[in-house]
Amino acid sequence: MKKLFILLLVLIQSVGLMACSAEKSSANENAKTIKIAYLPITHSLALLEEAEELEKNNKDIKVELIKYGSWPELLDALNSGKVDGASVLIELAMKSRAEGIGIKAVALGHKDGNVLIVSKDVKDAADLRNRTIAIPHRQSSHNILVNDALSKNNLKIDDVKIVELAPTEMPSALAAGTIDGYCVAEPFGAMGVSIGAGKVLYTSEELWEDSVCCVLVLTDDFLSKRAVEAGKFVDAYKQAGNNLTSDAAKAVAKKYLNQKDDVLDISLKWISYKDLEITKKMYEDLQKRVVSYGLLDNPPSYEEFVDDSFYKENE
Repeated sequence: MKKLFILLLVLIQSVGLMACSAEKSSANENAKTIKIAYLPITHSLALLEEAEELEKNNKDIKVELIKYGSWPELLDALNSGKVDGASVLIELAMKSRAEGIGIKAVALGHKDGNVLIVSKDVKDAADLRNRTIAIPHRQSSHNILVNDALSKNNLKIDDVKIVELAPTEMPSALAAGTIDGYCVAEPFGAMGVSIGAGKVLYTSEELWEDSVCCVLVLTDDFLSKRAVEAGKFVDAYKQAGNNLTSDAAKAVAKKYLNQKDDVLDISLKWISYKDLEITKKMYEDLQKRVVSYGLLDNPPSYEEFVDDSFYKENE
């Protein structure tokens, strides 16, 4: 009887310790989770690859990916503090920062990776006059690239009709003839080419060297309260970008983007994820374009908007 009592006591203590351990483990897990918003586009692949690598290698931080269907939805979550950060169009993030939202850019989302797609009957850029061109949002690098293409050919934005259209609708709209061209995040440009609706008029690097499009931003609250995790997160993110070979990028894209092989093969030829640091030169070049093309009158300075402390620590 005495032995049975001792065994029962040991069992109760063991269960109690296991429960406390599980509770502590759960608390630690929650403390180390970083919530990041994204859209299912190729411009987000470095983030998606990072989440995969962290999960696989059991690192001490975890990325909880939160998918959104549009930029306005994602921006609402970011600006209201529902997430710790996001992969987002830089112009949208700059506008939020200018309006007092506490966010900072910590890395590029990608390099290059944008194209201006036009219908096959468009002879050249000069032939864009009086045509209808779609962009995803006025506050976007796609708007800038369209302006750059027009300027390169002595045209102005008033010489074309600009419409905002959901990216998923652009390839079919081009095929139906309701628009004559579009510039948008990938893989939607590649989709237009894949279905035979359009052709590439310009790639982004032909119009704007070191163009900036999507960036990874983190909230000021996260950066200040969880600085150690922020540092580990940004380091892992940049490494994930460097690890994205064409095969690795396609594997991640197939898992998250639900696109056909030929679309991804086309799209991934246009984009790179290596060396994702935001330099002052490229940002100031963006600032000039933002002001020149009327996207923002008073964009935040590099020091106000970009947290480059993660780069300097590694120099």
